[in-house]
Amino acid sequence: MASVGNADRVTTPQDLDDRFRETLGALPEPERRRDPAQPVRPAAALTGRQLLALFDAQVTSRQLDLAGRWLRSFDEGFYTIGSAGHEANAAVAAALRPTDPALLHYRSGAFYCLRAAQAAGSFPDGDGAAGSFPDGDGAVGGFPDGDGAVVGPPGGDGAAALGHPDGERDLEDGTDPSVGDRDGTRLTVAPHSAGSTAGDPDAWPLLLRSPDVATSSLATSPLAGSPAGQGDLPGPPVGGAESPHPAGAADLTSASSAGVTGQAGSAPGDGPEVAVEDARPAPSGTTDVRPVPSGTTDAVDGDAGPSLPVGPVAYRVGSDGTTEPVPRRRPAAPESTPATPATPATPATPATPAGPAPRAAAPSPDPGSPPVPAPVPAAEVPVPAGPVPAGPVPAGPVPAGPVLPGSVVGVSSVSAVGSGPDDDGWQEAYAVAARDVLRGMVASTLDPIAGGRHKVFGRVDLAVVPTTSTIASHLPRAVGLGLAVERLRRIDTAGRRDEPAGPLRSPWPRDAIVVCSFGDASVNHASATAAFNTAGWYDHTGLRIPVLFVCEDNGLGISVRSPDGWVERTLRARPGVRYFTADGTDPVAVHAVAAEAAGWVRRHRRPAVLHLRTVRLLGHAGADAERAYRSTAEIAADEARDPVLATARLLVEAGVATGEELLARYDERGWQVRRTAEEVLDEPKLSAPADVVAPLSPRRPKRVATTVAQAAERAAGPDAADRVAAFGGKPPELAGPLTLAQSINAALADGMLSYPQLAVFGEDVAAKGGVYGVTKGLRDRFGAARVFDTLLDETSVLGLGLGAGLAGMLPVPEIQYLAYLHNAEDQLRGEAATMQFFSQGAFRNPMVVRVPGLAYQEGFGGHFHNDNSVAVLRDVPGLVVAVPARPDDAAPLLRTCLAAAVVDGTVSVFLEPIALYHTRDLYEPGDGEWLGSYAEPADWAAGHAPIGRARVYGVGSAEDITIVTFGNGVRMSLRAASTLADEGIGSRVVDLRWLAPLPVADLIREASATGRVLVVDETRRSGGVGEGILAALVDAGFVGAARRVASVDSFVPLGPAARQVLVSEDAITQGARTLLAR
Repeated sequence: MASVGNADRVTTPQDLDDRFRETLGALPEPERRRDPAQPVRPAAALTGRQLLALFDAQVTSRQLDLAGRWLRSFDEGFYTIGSAGHEANAAVAAALRPTDPALLHYRSGAFYCLRAAQAAGSFPDGDGAAGSFPDGDGAVGGFPDGDGAVVGPPGGDGAAALGHPDGERDLEDGTDPSVGDRDGTRLTVAPHSAGSTAGDPDAWPLLLRSPDVATSSLATSPLAGSPAGQGDLPGPPVGGAESPHPAGAADLTSASSAGVTGQAGSAPGDGPEVAVEDARPAPSGTTDVRPVPSGTTDAVDGDAGPSLPVGPVAYRVGSDGTTEPVPRRRPAAPESTPATPATPATPATPATPAGPAPRAAAPSPDPGSPPVPAPVPAAEVPVPAGPVPAGPVPAGPVPAGPVLPGSVVGVSSVSAVGSGPDDDGWQEAYAVAARDVLRGMVASTLDPIAGGRHKVFGRVDLAVVPTTSTIASHLPRAVGLGLAVERLRRIDTAGRRDEPAGPLRSPWPRDAIVVCSFGDASVNHASATAAFNTAGWYDHTGLRIPVLFVCEDNGLGISVRSPDGWVERTLRARPGVRYFTADGTDPVAVHAVAAEAAGWVRRHRRPAVLHLRTVRLLGHAGADAERAYRSTAEIAADEARDPVLATARLLVEAGVATGEELLARYDERGWQVRRTAEEVLDEPKLSAPADVVAPLSPRRPKRVATTVAQAAERAAGPDAADRVAAFGGKPPELAGPLTLAQSINAALADGMLSYPQLAVFGEDVAAKGGVYGVTKGLRDRFGAARVFDTLLDETSVLGLGLGAGLAGMLPVPEIQYLAYLHNAEDQLRGEAATMQFFSQGAFRNPMVVRVPGLAYQEGFGGHFHNDNSVAVLRDVPGLVVAVPARPDDAAPLLRTCLAAAVVDGTVSVFLEPIALYHTRDLYEPGDGEWLGSYAEPADWAAGHAPIGRARVYGVGSAEDITIVTFGNGVRMSLRAASTLADEGIGSRVVDLRWLAPLPVADLIREASATGRVLVVDETRRSGGVGEGILAALVDAGFVGAARRVASVDSFVPLGPAARQVLVSEDAITQGARTLLAR
């Protein structure tokens, strides 16, 4: 091992490689060779064969690290994975199920490789050895003590796993986790095969079994944001019809548009919760075999912790949302590692209507046509259940939503590689994973997840959700995903007339848990604090969030050190989040504690954090010269704790392999990775702007319009009676003219009727009905599962929405005021808007964010309630921004946003002018001209408001000037136009309605009609909407006269002073006169 004197030898990739090879070659011969099916340590869960597979995953990750730096050395690599020193996270992956959604941080190479082997069915099972499966509620392979607490396996820190009684019941459904599955099935306990431990039968670990719950394994995930349970849902509600025009205005809009510790924190602990039936060990050399009811598998209980896949299998989805393995015939192994995949021929139609979706979908050039499936590597094409009909895929959206009960979904064809005693079947899965990673490093368009846009860890069939490089920004999404997975188990849909009613399904199994990894420096980030606080807050209220946070603590945030003990103290102190810890360089300890933590989260559906103490090798990333801020002694100390070497030593000590054999595996994998790196260098790169931005904002306006129309047909037809009942016998179209707030309220209610997956949440939206009454009565009508209050934190509110959308829901979160949105902008910019960009549409987080805002409130205001800054929203690529001004526009715009979310996974901000919420009059007090009728469903399609289409009003002759505006400016401009009409000046007032994307075509047409354009911008002069409008006119070659009036670059003050900095009607009329005088 390196000494202080030669620590400089481990500061470059070549140094680390040389040192690693030297140490492996110097490992002593094992005392004797042992059966690899046996545990590597007494009572350990990992067998020698499993540890060998872990070693290969770690080695693959290490070689990818080295390859990434090699590629960068000659400017062909653009990213690395920085995983050196963190490779023990492969053991975390082994303790989870391949269907548990994982949001991984930058240093997760080994986790990703191991997950690929799990999903392919090639990660070895326990071969009957003790500890093959963790028990899920105590330390894996532990010994029961007198209190029911479970003592962790020997080794590591030697600390014990603590067990405490926990009398809480599971979630809100009244089931008790102490008696097995949620249906009350009693768990039984059976010992593993004898011979796996030494003589004392009391030392044999126990295997929890449930006779009714199938093992949950990989089922290829559908597109995550689509309406779960409905496949290609017809579509959202349609925009309402236009209301009567204001007096004097005509609507000119075009109609053609083992160191193991568990700590409960403030949450109650857990103790012996499973009644043991027949805990006596089986006779030596036998196993305890119990009858299994028809249609189920004899497997680890769905709540009792993860089970390791047993060879390549497909999986059948049961009626309860869990999956069971279905044996498959093992094809012959491929003759070589996978080559660069060719673009597949026309894909065959899947046998099941809602079967597995393609990994990615590239938007079609035709906005009204279905997406074009992206190329899928041949080694990863799912195996359908039964004969595949020939012919092209029928037109229509990519099937999205859960797999139907009874259907069989396949695993990647890499599972064809054998996994017998003498065949390392996992190597093929690692080769595919390595190619994935290398393609990301060189920005290849064949990268299966991001398509050359960024290096991220992600694959739909691995349930790995891509995350950005923004520190800790994915943690709020993980909390939202956990909450959504639980809520989806409780929401019952009314069902369509042609569909059976039943629970709305998540893309993941009912008993899935969410895993989310991050570094130690991230615990200090506001996003992490928000996530931990939200998870603990909900746990304190009795709601359940099954999230396992994994903190990989190497003690450094680039060059800034985490103070000794700070990370542990911070994580332990999180109320409601159970704490687990392990030595992150010991694979057996990591696996044991990870399995215990995952089992605890799965069983109790509550949050926990796993704190792994790791090391960092080769610096932070890229060309980081860590010698500038770390001593040689410190670098040498980290190198001595290299987790890959620790695994190698354990394999030698266990008699599974020799150092020379492991060195040969290391060299073989290094050669394969280098060869693959050379191959991907020649793969194509993105070469056109249109290709780069294609996944950002897929627009299928025809399908959105169809979805709106179909929702209208249901509301007017088969669902009419339910709709009338939901509105208390008086639907809104019969309620007379409505205000803006009332129209939005009615449209939200219609949206919830049209989309069972829709949920409304935010601060004060439930019991109070919103601070302006916009959500009043929704909770009473639709229940607390679909309309609920959140804690006061905008980052958490948006994080909940991000996770809910990913889980298949249609979230409509509310940010109480526009000024508050700036606390959480990155959740929109860095997370929501990038999901489709980084996954080519394979993952989606559809969302409509309601934001009351803008200025002009009377009697109440000030900067934080009258913010008029929207620049940050218009700057986010792909984000749709809608601003309804009139009541009769509000419902159509909201229906369009909901439909676009369902069809395209669109993220929209619905910016609602607070000052217009309850406005009734336009010209004179009592004229009621600002009220609007709510269109009946039969008129929704005719009144549809497509994204990027304006509405135009004609006042007077409408021939002299075009006034372009939005929001509060619409009412002021119509009033100003009326004044100008009295002077003989005819105006066209263009209500943009959409600030992103701007309705450029309508803008140019209306500007050309008069040759004079006055832009009325209630936002600030610098960075305001007016800048974009004028730029669009210039880009289009507009040669007429143009002028703008805008608010002053100032915060909005309190009281009458606000009039000094905001646009006024007088400023509009004066601006028009000045423009006409040119």
